Amino acid sequence: RGAARQALANLVSLAVEEKAAFVLLSGDLYDGDWRDYHTGLFLIQQLSRLREARVKVFVIYGNHDAESRITKSLRLPENVKVLSTKTPETVLWEDFGVAIHGQGFARRDVTENLADQYPDASRGFFNIGMLHTALTGAEGHAPYAPCTLGALQSKGYDVWALGHVHARKVHGEEPLIL
Repeated sequence: RGAARQALANLVSLAVEEKAAFVLLSGDLYDGDWRDYHTGLFLIQQLSRLREARVKVFVIYGNHDAESRITKSLRLPENVKVLSTKTPETVLWEDFGVAIHGQGFARRDVTENLADQYPDASRGFFNIGMLHTALTGAEGHAPYAPCTLGALQSKGYDVWALGHVHARKVHGEEPLIL
């Protein structure tokens, strides 16, 4: 718990120092069976630091968030936009020329390919896709929202921010898939 909290605090500090316009969180903000409300309060504190620095936050819920009681009861600061869990949602941020596409998990065990329903890139915008997935498989990880690199590349986005597998990895460079 301490390491995860320190990592989040470090991320927030870096975003503030670098004067980031926004931060993307691609799921699993909470552990599904974790009932300690202090975890949620810590998250709110960190997101509020971003609000004070005028940094927007875009979130999609992952498998752990979908089953979490904390997810359902916590009120996030107004700088946080949680994308839909029902269908892919696109947020056009015209001031920055950015289109952010994503869909969170409505339930823990999403086994269908969510990426197939994502819209194609928005013309004239820098397109970012957010998806909680292990792609076509990652050892030790459930195959939630399975999809292929080709399916992601076909959308025409500039960057994909993937969640679920808790390890840093570049899956592709054109487009950049992290």
